Amino acid sequence: MSAIDLQTDFFAQLMERINHRQALVAVVGLGYVGLPLAVEHGLAGFSVVGLDDNPVKVHNINHGINYVSDVNDQDLKQLVDSGRLRATGDYHELTQADVITICVPTPLTVNKEPDLSYILSVADKIRGIMRPGQLVILESTTYPGTTEEVLEPVLETSGLVVGTEFFLAFSPERVNPSDPVFKTRNTPKLVGGVTWRCLEAARALYAQSITDVVTVSSPRVAELSKVFENTYRAVNIALVNELALLCDRMQLNVWEVLEAAGTKPFGIQIFQPGPGVGGHCIPLDPFYLSWKAREYDFSTRFIELAGEINLRMPYFVLDKITRALNEQERSLKGSRVLLLGVAYKRDINDERESPALKIFELLEEAKAHVTYYDPFVPRVKPHTFFSREIRSVALTEEILAEQDCVVVTTDHSTIDYQWVVDHSRLVVDSRNATKQVTQHRDRIVLL
Repeated sequence: MSAIDLQTDFFAQLMERINHRQALVAVVGLGYVGLPLAVEHGLAGFSVVGLDDNPVKVHNINHGINYVSDVNDQDLKQLVDSGRLRATGDYHELTQADVITICVPTPLTVNKEPDLSYILSVADKIRGIMRPGQLVILESTTYPGTTEEVLEPVLETSGLVVGTEFFLAFSPERVNPSDPVFKTRNTPKLVGGVTWRCLEAARALYAQSITDVVTVSSPRVAELSKVFENTYRAVNIALVNELALLCDRMQLNVWEVLEAAGTKPFGIQIFQPGPGVGGHCIPLDPFYLSWKAREYDFSTRFIELAGEINLRMPYFVLDKITRALNEQERSLKGSRVLLLGVAYKRDINDERESPALKIFELLEEAKAHVTYYDPFVPRVKPHTFFSREIRSVALTEEILAEQDCVVVTTDHSTIDYQWVVDHSRLVVDSRNATKQVTQHRDRIVLL
């Protein structure tokens, strides 16, 4: 058999295994992106092996214990019990996989530059055990060019050639934690391949487990589309946050202004202001884009300004707390302050990049006595802002009565805000969570 025939055979065999759902799919990184994806592939009929460096996650999955809110407990248990899904920490098991999907974090460095160390670490391990005929897909959010400029050269040190002996694509995760409608399966999946064979193999895989697959001309298009999606949100959030700053100066209710503007049936999409932005994407992706733009001598001034405004919001909340206490003839120093919520958005257990944690830090620096309550985040491990672990307190009438100020930093739907206001002296609401509160509104200070 000639070299060309052999190369074609690698592709044909992979496509046959994918189309007949006989492929073994490996998912590297079993967090909020990787585990839901692994479950969807399993539900579609594929055998799935999940790989994670965290032995607790490996243990939990192999015992059918779910730890991701967007995964159905029974689906996970059924897949594990049937042998369709298992987890491991051994990278050598990837030699048996037909598909390797990379779902690892892509944080920023302290200088707000892309940190690809997790991707590079996984790539380095994969290259030593790759075999011909495998499909590698990167799902981690990153800057345009990462798949072809960073991942591809590392994998080709295996001696295999992309597009003929192995196949490489980028397909960005589009997870929106706790979204009641859009989950992994019914969120359209973008796919860009390094070559047409790469694209077709990745498209065929996702077509088995995702309702709608959208192909684009290159990984770079898919990479830029993903960071633009979140940059769009970051810029619009910055716009309403700046409006909130202006309304504060003008002594206007920003929430009333936005509600009024939102009555126009066309030409406007209302975003909500708040104490800042958090999570795995919105605080990070604009910096990925602006960093890459500098390579082309292009300044993304609009995007960078939005980042500055959003980063300013925790300081504005601190100022609101200080002024609210002053109105009651109290100093922030020595005051007891309770934060309601440290998750970055309502009804989830994820506190990554949460502005509430920055507010916690700023309050402590101002010598306030700070505690927090969050029914979804019972504890926060030592963090960027803390050298110690902090734990949620109970939310009781007595706790509320002891506080000089209660600050709504996350608008969890499980909290009875009328009850909170009833038993508090002062409530600073950065989320408009008290919108429906009718009694004691004189105790409430809005953003």
